[in-house]
Amino acid sequence: MPSDQHPEIEWSDGVPVSTRFDDPYFSLQGGLEESRHVFLAGNGLPGRYFPEIRIAELGFGTGLNCLAAWALWRQSGCAGDLRFTSFELFPMGARDMAQALEAFPELEELAAELVGALATGNLSAKLPGLSLEIVVGDARETLPGWSGAADAWFLDGFSPAKNPELWGAELLAEVARHTEPGGTAATYSAAGAVRRGLAAAGFEVERRPGFGSKRHMTVARKQ
Repeated sequence: MPSDQHPEIEWSDGVPVSTRFDDPYFSLQGGLEESRHVFLAGNGLPGRYFPEIRIAELGFGTGLNCLAAWALWRQSGCAGDLRFTSFELFPMGARDMAQALEAFPELEELAAELVGALATGNLSAKLPGLSLEIVVGDARETLPGWSGAADAWFLDGFSPAKNPELWGAELLAEVARHTEPGGTAATYSAAGAVRRGLAAAGFEVERRPGFGSKRHMTVARKQ
């Protein structure tokens, strides 16, 4: 991995914080609960799980959202694999990822499988019930060339105020272009620019109650 693609991390009470973006990788109030509230429930999961579903994500981070979706997939009893594609500019090293995920003991078994697979340096992994691909690079450059389309998007970059590149109108238009008809997106952000960008890209946008201290979040469905 090129040195300029290493994340810059400090730790605060077991939570990794990006010093580049001055933002934690997951909620200090309960990262797994937030992932379930925002990204799973926000996309109508597991109700929309069926033999084949593809989830795409902006910002892989610690892998927490992937683990939450994978655990729910396995609990749902679906056959086949959950297909999960994530776009990440600064992939976290396996050692830091393992340390971060220690905060979620109920995911311990799956976290060990995921970290073990990624520790080999291969950013594609085939695990029981999960087919994972991490696309490394600036999503503004990598997403336009992606041949896939998602049924559900997890928009989980760092705060739009601190990482505006991942929330711009052109990138959100690419998200829409790579969304199946009737597909959805969810994000913890309720910023006006994000909602307007999604609407301009062709999504029906709805503001919902957020997690913890965040009053609102955003869900969207492609018209």
